[in-house]
Amino acid sequence: MSAFRTFVLAAMLALAVPIPAQAAATETQECGPGHAKVKHVNDGRNWAPVTPSKWQFPGDQVILAEAGVARPGPRRPFEYAVLKTGPEFGSVRIDADIRLDTPTSVSNRDVIIVFGYRSDTEFSYVHLSQDNTIYPHNGIFVVDNADRLRIDDQWNGQVGAPPAVTDMEWHHVRVTYCVDTGRIAVYMDGAATPLITATDRTFTSGRVGFGSFDNIGRMRDMTVKGTPACDKPAEQ
Repeated sequence: MSAFRTFVLAAMLALAVPIPAQAAATETQECGPGHAKVKHVNDGRNWAPVTPSKWQFPGDQVILAEAGVARPGPRRPFEYAVLKTGPEFGSVRIDADIRLDTPTSVSNRDVIIVFGYRSDTEFSYVHLSQDNTIYPHNGIFVVDNADRLRIDDQWNGQVGAPPAVTDMEWHHVRVTYCVDTGRIAVYMDGAATPLITATDRTFTSGRVGFGSFDNIGRMRDMTVKGTPACDKPAEQ
């Protein structure tokens, strides 16, 4: 092949790369949560539930066996447990298998993944639900000493992202949070594209957890990997 033809072919291949796709890849790229990893996640001694009597820790799962009830204070998830072992995280990636044990006949059933937890009235959470047609379901929320505020990009005032869970089977969820950008992404069942996204920097560090508003469910094979909050530069 002549040098001219080689040059032309190389130029054509370069022009064939779609610029919008490159931009999209950059937009959704994870920031890299760090390498600190929490161990002994299934050990019940490492969890702090709102109501301990409602929970079971058989060693291989974290089970919310009894539905929570509304508590005084701002509107927020009724029952959850916070993972108290390991560091508080800034940027973080949470992977887990989750299952809703409430029957599918209950359309508004849910489980939640908590992150950025600082107190019972200061945390962020991902709500995974069968319903996506009302404000508090199937989205990303912030509780900041006030009723939970919906922040995800998908909610348009009437409908949100497609339902995250529609059966009683196990599903894999990944939640990523990048402190530098505030970018939050929720991936279901190994999908390359996030189901739910948001951008928020209300809480740039905190603990993680699992729970529900008023349903029952369970979690297994949880891994938490991230950058300990003490490794971050002090905020100005």
